[in-house]
Amino acid sequence: METTDDVHVERDGFFERGRDYESRYVNHKYLKHEQELLKKYESLDYFSPHSTVYKDWVRKQPARFEWDRWITMGIIGFCVGLTAFFMHQGIQILGDLMKDTAQRQLDAGDLLGGWFLLTTISLAFVLVSSIVVVVFCAEAGGSGLPELIAYLNGTNVRRIFAMKTYFIKFISCLLAVASGLPVGPEGPMIALGGLIGASVSQFRSRLLKIDIPLFTRLRNSEDRRNFLTAGAGAGVSAAFGAPVGGLLFAMEEVSSFWNDKLSWQTFFCCMVSAFTADLFNSAFNKFEYTGNFGLFQKDNYIIFHVEKFIPLNLLVFIPAILIGVIGGVTGALFTFLNLKIVRFRNLIHGKMKDNNLLLKFVKILEPALLIVIMSSLKVGISALFACQDSLCFLKQTDKCLGKDGFHTESTVEYFTCKTDYFYEDDVKYFNGSFNPFATIFFTSGEEGIHHLFSRGTHQEIPAIPLVAAFFLYFPLACWTAGTSVASGLVVPMLMIGGLYGRLVGCLAVYIFGIHSSPFWGWLDPGAFALIGAASFFGGVSRLTMSLTVILMEMTNDIQFLLPIMVTIMVSKWIGDLLTHSFYHAILEIKCIPFLDSEPFITKNNKPISLELFTAKDAMTSPVKGIRMQEKLSVLSDVLTKYPHCGFPVLNVKDQLIGSITRQTLSVVLEHFHDKGTVEGLSYEKFLLHDATYRQKTILENYTGVQDKMIDLSKYINQSAVSVPGSFSLHRTYVLFRTLGLRHLFVVDEANVVIGVITRKDLMGHPLEDKLLSLDCDDGEEQLQRNVTMSAIAVEESS
Repeated sequence: METTDDVHVERDGFFERGRDYESRYVNHKYLKHEQELLKKYESLDYFSPHSTVYKDWVRKQPARFEWDRWITMGIIGFCVGLTAFFMHQGIQILGDLMKDTAQRQLDAGDLLGGWFLLTTISLAFVLVSSIVVVVFCAEAGGSGLPELIAYLNGTNVRRIFAMKTYFIKFISCLLAVASGLPVGPEGPMIALGGLIGASVSQFRSRLLKIDIPLFTRLRNSEDRRNFLTAGAGAGVSAAFGAPVGGLLFAMEEVSSFWNDKLSWQTFFCCMVSAFTADLFNSAFNKFEYTGNFGLFQKDNYIIFHVEKFIPLNLLVFIPAILIGVIGGVTGALFTFLNLKIVRFRNLIHGKMKDNNLLLKFVKILEPALLIVIMSSLKVGISALFACQDSLCFLKQTDKCLGKDGFHTESTVEYFTCKTDYFYEDDVKYFNGSFNPFATIFFTSGEEGIHHLFSRGTHQEIPAIPLVAAFFLYFPLACWTAGTSVASGLVVPMLMIGGLYGRLVGCLAVYIFGIHSSPFWGWLDPGAFALIGAASFFGGVSRLTMSLTVILMEMTNDIQFLLPIMVTIMVSKWIGDLLTHSFYHAILEIKCIPFLDSEPFITKNNKPISLELFTAKDAMTSPVKGIRMQEKLSVLSDVLTKYPHCGFPVLNVKDQLIGSITRQTLSVVLEHFHDKGTVEGLSYEKFLLHDATYRQKTILENYTGVQDKMIDLSKYINQSAVSVPGSFSLHRTYVLFRTLGLRHLFVVDEANVVIGVITRKDLMGHPLEDKLLSLDCDDGEEQLQRNVTMSAIAVEESS
């Protein structure tokens, strides 16, 4: 996977438009060295090359209709659910081990000893988490979501779906989350789901040295990408307990190609994934069998279950809109600051590129420094806050009910506060105190979110701890994203949004008071925290449909559906005005090509319609073509002198009859014999071999037979797509993205190739530069000129 660590970062303005601070409707501007990085990535065809060897392979495949795909989807869902189960249980064991060890020292009054044990254990977890990534598999770092999105968009990001990446990412994520870093497991789980979908569906692995000849007809680029999409959706389903949300996430954010059949199969895969994870979680707690196998209790499969449902009032939409605005602004700020941190990190790493050992040490040191700071703040800041008294009686050991009907949760953090119990009239009373800051900061991220979302706990967490936690957690989460550990952002996003959402709720309670009547029951800080979490999540990710459903499924609070929808839409609108979405911005900073659903071209801050331009305006020319029967010397010259990944195949009149990729040419040459024939080359060889990187060695083997002819007729793509030069550029873009093309050839009226359009030609910034450089106003003169020339050509040909 290409990174930007070894790139010299050119200086640009801190708030320069078109870089990190840019509206969604403004194209990201790539610097010269970034444009060179873009060129290093190859594109992928959604469909397999329609060649003779491919059709021969298809004829040999058994006709199973669709049942083999459904079985494969079920296997993928089961594997993803099992992975989520092991991840969840492992995090719980290691997290509790670390916390309980430190808490014993705190209970004994040894604050320094508690800090030392907490820091030591968490530091050990983080060191192992970062070392396995830095030393063994750099591609396993981060969430993996941007690379997954890019791959499904049609960019070949190498090594992200290797089994080695799976094991390293799993270990790194488990340890990073358990250590207490401001990260979550959900992002890596989505990437692991995609990785399982891409690997398991092929029933073979180079790392494990296995190749099971099962469902071999599914070993093609289209099916593999569909399984990858379903696996990503299953990752969401298992991580959040949200099968419908997983389906919508795969459709809305991950996949660039969709159809009804894929919807049903992804839905089935998500269902199996959620069922598997819930089934095993119902029977085991920290890998200890509980005897409740098959009993789906709400605490096991609804992550942030809301126990108290409250009626809504029309007035709730006022704070929902306000919190949405806050979410859009803070989400954009989070994205902007993270990009600046990433650029600074790349600058530091770039200065160390000549010293690989020092570079690895710095990459390992960064998350280690973060966890030391995080652990110190957990203990130090918690110790600064005074204990909060709580006198109440316990009911069923889960609630600490106050005399006014509201309560303090029984799971609050006592930290160093004293606790006491006494009985009066056979009622057990709790007479002690707890630490409100430690309740949300000293505990794990998921437990902190539970406390923020809790209902009927108006006075459990005052405003000052919320403010302190926000201003500490926000920059730490922003800094951690992008370090050399496998980590996700979902828990930090819910935590940050929940903090300011509950703060707004506390402000509302301070102004209007605590009400128990149904009309004012929505004035609950826990309800505001849920709305805040939705707003910040939306402000960072810009998800809409899938985010709404995910929040519903993991809280079970259907009553707040409409306020959540409103706040998500507002946060998305505000965020889009300030920055690109977080994951797309990461793609841009990593210089990984990506085609948006629609391009935005502006001139003098006014949008320009691509209907005013033609395919000829965006193409790259001239194009090097080859014949169906070609000399070895010519093919050697093409492969060595031309860096293109695909070439048009022409007849004797230079007319387009097909296309062939560099990979295909390299494999054909690898199997070429001195007699001038290519023997034993079936479609499976093109799937199993990547001869592009052995190209130089391959060509050296034929230095003495350069005049031999090679017949390429069996290997060319006979369904190469082409458009006339006068074809609408807008429709060209839609055609290219919808079909998942790698090359789109532009031809004249005689079907002679005059240019080629690739993914990089249609990306926002290069396309905008090329179109605005035309000597015309908004393309109208160029359009008219193209139409006139086409009309003349038609008259001459007739």
